[in-house]
Amino acid sequence: MKRPGFGLLQAILIIVLISGILLIALKYAKVSVKQTKDIYLKESVELFMNSAVELSLLAISGYRRNNIDGCLSQVHITSPNKRFIADVNITDYYLLKSSNDSIMCKKGFGYRVHDIDTEESQGMVMLEVTAETNSTHPKNHKTQIILKRRTLQRP
Repeated sequence: MKRPGFGLLQAILIIVLISGILLIALKYAKVSVKQTKDIYLKESVELFMNSAVELSLLAISGYRRNNIDGCLSQVHITSPNKRFIADVNITDYYLLKSSNDSIMCKKGFGYRVHDIDTEESQGMVMLEVTAETNSTHPKNHKTQIILKRRTLQRP
């Protein structure tokens, strides 16, 4: 008489089935981790971009305009841990017609000066900001994220 129970073939099939299910779960977990890392990295670049805008506004307000160099036209910012890089191009200055700043800025290159009549808009600047991950940094794992933004700001 035959005893009820699992045979060797049935046990092997169950092991193969369970290992297949576990393999699929592991693959989806790997994809989920990659997506979470990419989202975190993108948000980090966005935060760095906001900081780069603020730092460039600080650089513009502290820049000594003169007849030789004109106004500031570009700011390059690297994060302290060298993980992120930002390039800020100042493309437009909005300055009062009769102000000393308007006269000094007309001498420079890489930006346009717009003469305005309203004091409320005096000193506004148009910034083109490009923030990206540093591809040589080991924590970025070959993930390249580049964000660009145009913004009108007042220093």
